[in-house]
Amino acid sequence: MQQNEFIKIVSPFKDKLFRLAKRLLVSTEEAEDATQEVLVKLWTKNETLSELKSIEAMAMTMTKNYCLDQLKSKRAGNLTLVHNNYTDSQASLLQQLEDADSLSWVEKIINELPEQQKLIIQMRDIEQYEYEEIAKILEMNETAVRVALSRARKTIRERITETHNYGIG
Repeated sequence: MQQNEFIKIVSPFKDKLFRLAKRLLVSTEEAEDATQEVLVKLWTKNETLSELKSIEAMAMTMTKNYCLDQLKSKRAGNLTLVHNNYTDSQASLLQQLEDADSLSWVEKIINELPEQQKLIIQMRDIEQYEYEEIAKILEMNETAVRVALSRARKTIRERITETHNYGIG
């Protein structure tokens, strides 16, 4: 496979690899390093890539595994939800503050979820992966992914409701 062809294949999902790495490693620099590492590994396997059904799924799995290895070898990390496009530019200052506060609470709640649920929330709700793709990447069956996602969303919903109702009554 030529370099141009490789770049053409990898470009559509390169940012997803970075976002997953950033989600797991938190540090932008470490996420960039992880993404680069995975792309280099993919390039070294470029002769066999054309035989694969989903290069993206393989790349996401490689990214997840690389990041988890990094976390295990260096430290236990906190995951951070990064979503800069949350607030509407037309919203009032009060609305922007409320949105930022809500996002902050959701981020805290997600950080307290079990690691598997954090990853599933990231891949499904932020990266928009299909259940089948998530199952493949996390080496789970689709039903287990759906159950874990449902439990994660329920926990988030309950905790947000508790937070917003605190002191009322």
